[in-house]
Amino acid sequence: MSRRPRSEEARLWALVAATVRPLPGRTVEVPAEAPADPPAQRAPSRTPAPFVPAAHQARPRVAPPPPAIRQAGDIEPGRKRRLTRERDALELVLDLHGLDQERARAVLHRFLLRAQDDGARAVLVITGKGVQGDGVLRRRAPEWLAEPAVRGVVAGVSEAHRRHGGAGALYVAIKRKAS
Repeated sequence: MSRRPRSEEARLWALVAATVRPLPGRTVEVPAEAPADPPAQRAPSRTPAPFVPAAHQARPRVAPPPPAIRQAGDIEPGRKRRLTRERDALELVLDLHGLDQERARAVLHRFLLRAQDDGARAVLVITGKGVQGDGVLRRRAPEWLAEPAVRGVVAGVSEAHRRHGGAGALYVAIKRKAS
């Protein structure tokens, strides 16, 4: 059971209905209870704009989103989802906070080689976000993960989920050690 519109609602609907251009062969229904608007409040009548197909309309240029971390390749979507939902364990965690670039790079390489030796399949590398989200370690870690020294270790890299550090951390998938 529907209620009858109040006079204010009917008046507002009449204003909205006056601005709508009906589909061909259709009309806009206005409730009978709609009070007439005073002449000063009526919406000015406009002639409808000509129809232009969507293919011919100018589309505003939108800048593409910044590319995701792709230097060492992305982790497969299913694997990332399992890591995010904690169905696959993050076997080791490395925190690079407080290290300078050279030391952080060396520690990261040793960590990844040790993780592969230990049989780890996924690790978390915490770089931190840095000042105003533009930290040196955050920016350089993907480059270090793509270097030839660890190319045989790293299967993929992806930004971590918020609960694991978000933009300040990386999931790193580790390749199995060749026998």
